[in-house]
Amino acid sequence: MGVTTAGDSTGGACVFRRHVLYIPGYDPFPPRRYRELYRTEGAAQAAISGHAIALKPREGATYGWTVAARVEGRAVETEVEVLVWSDLVKGSMGRGIIGTYGQMLRTAWLYIGSGALRRLIRLRKGPMIAALYPVVALVLQAVLALLVAGLVLWLGWGLPWGLGWLLAAGGAWAVLEGFRRLDHRLFVYYLMHDYAFTTVQGGAYPAVLEERLRAFGARVRAALGSGVDEVLVVGHSSGVHLGVSVLAELIREGVRGTPALGFLSLGQAVPMVSFLPGAARLRGDLAFLSQRDELTWVDVTAPGDGCSFALCDPVAVSGVATEGQRWPLILSAAFTQTLSPERWAALRRRYFRLHFQYLCAFDRPGGYDYFRITAGPLTLAERFRGRKASSSRIATPLSPFKDVA
Repeated sequence: MGVTTAGDSTGGACVFRRHVLYIPGYDPFPPRRYRELYRTEGAAQAAISGHAIALKPREGATYGWTVAARVEGRAVETEVEVLVWSDLVKGSMGRGIIGTYGQMLRTAWLYIGSGALRRLIRLRKGPMIAALYPVVALVLQAVLALLVAGLVLWLGWGLPWGLGWLLAAGGAWAVLEGFRRLDHRLFVYYLMHDYAFTTVQGGAYPAVLEERLRAFGARVRAALGSGVDEVLVVGHSSGVHLGVSVLAELIREGVRGTPALGFLSLGQAVPMVSFLPGAARLRGDLAFLSQRDELTWVDVTAPGDGCSFALCDPVAVSGVATEGQRWPLILSAAFTQTLSPERWAALRRRYFRLHFQYLCAFDRPGGYDYFRITAGPLTLAERFRGRKASSSRIATPLSPFKDVA
């Protein structure tokens, strides 16, 4: 079977070849989780939409898999590579109970003191409820621990003074430790670590993450030289703003016109970073990338996803849009329309699961289909050519900081 030349995505019997580089969000789990998600959800979407999708291990030192597919009547081969930073995430989550409460105080002070919190609430209430959840939960856990300590002191009235206070402290610590051990269900510590990692440099990238972003850029450049028809960078959640900076730096260094370069951003929460005082680098990258014709940038969110800034143009709301803005194209995954009523009813209260729906099968796929995009025979530019932005697009510039670097 023949192979197309780079940039040739016309019809015929040739195999369309793509390299996908996936940037996860703040996720401590190993990358094989994403392979299994693609395998199971790809099979589900194939059964619904009539695709043929098969996975096999990917050769090479980097983690990923190969997709052999027949979509829309054409053979496609996609190399999927996961750009791993889960080790950095794990390293940032090593703080204990006291350290996490310290993170809570520092993070809350930055968002409140900078004026970002008030602006973010005006922009979208859903993700800010998600952001306030770990703060409120940690405060309530501390209150309960203090109540338990008070109860122990009251019950132990008459005991030697030192012993009573020791038992009270032990009771309080047992409550806090119990909640920490339940965090795989509550996600309080996980979310607190996530927001704290974003704010550790006031919105700027920590040095260790800057180094990783340079490595990501090298992987994208290698893909661009591999002879494929399209290189597609996919950023999800916190991976979106990382993808913005990786691609902005890559284009500044210079890229050729072939192969086609696409950026698919999913479930973004860019304003949580770009509204902070130290995020001048990110704001500059947003402004730069939004004007470039070297790539196609499509941003997909959904109002049903309470963890994303749904339909918010990350460039415009950050106050760095220019007259030359071309990207991103803001689209809605419209969960209430693309999921059946039964499935929507089952998922609508599962907030973290919904945040991953962009990577999953839709039983009523509309204009957005993750598997047509990543395993189909059209480039991102071709698939969305002529599409208009969602009429509900939010572009009001609300960031309290607009300086760029």
